[in-house]
Amino acid sequence: VGQSLYDGLTVLQHRGQDAAGIVTIHENTFRLRKANGLVKDVFHTRHMLRLQGNIGIGHIRYPTAGTSSSSEAQPFYINSPYGISLAHNGNLTNAEELKQWLFKEARRHVNTTSDSELLLNILGHELQQSPELNITPEDVFTAVANVHKRVRGAYATVALIIGHGMVAFRDPNGIRPLVFGKRETEKGAEYMVASESVALDANDFEFVRDVAPGEAIFITEDG
Repeated sequence: VGQSLYDGLTVLQHRGQDAAGIVTIHENTFRLRKANGLVKDVFHTRHMLRLQGNIGIGHIRYPTAGTSSSSEAQPFYINSPYGISLAHNGNLTNAEELKQWLFKEARRHVNTTSDSELLLNILGHELQQSPELNITPEDVFTAVANVHKRVRGAYATVALIIGHGMVAFRDPNGIRPLVFGKRETEKGAEYMVASESVALDANDFEFVRDVAPGEAIFITEDG
């Protein structure tokens, strides 16, 4: 999937020139490359060879919150629960309150000033409330619904959950764009979510529709 993500980010480069990142899942492990700079400068052949796997997410950044250091480039990941990696476009308006809550109540440490890392930890906390080890799509949707209750502001989000799949969701006001598409292959259907349909076009995915405001879409690891 690495090359498709690279091609998608290239046509989305106008959305941000500050930093770029791609994460894939291979053998139950995140493979991550992110750094400051343009897509063509961040990913060289040696990085692309490492980005193995058939599921992944990518991100390009212009900073809306936090600083411009490479440590704030996305996607971010956390190890617990499961292993979750997240990329987010938007701006959380109650970030300071969320940071305090994460520290005091959820007992999670946030390492950067990026509100995307806050969002990732809140999603992780909500997923951790599921009583079962093997989460169901319903568990994922419950977690996202609880994220909506806690978080204010704009967020169009994609996240990978190791062993489970990919979830994409938009804030209830639909402030930031998110679309999804589908392509049929010899091995079955493949799905793609992006902030603009131009990324679908570049990879021969057919535009299905916008992800609706407040909606979450969960795509299992087996498609």
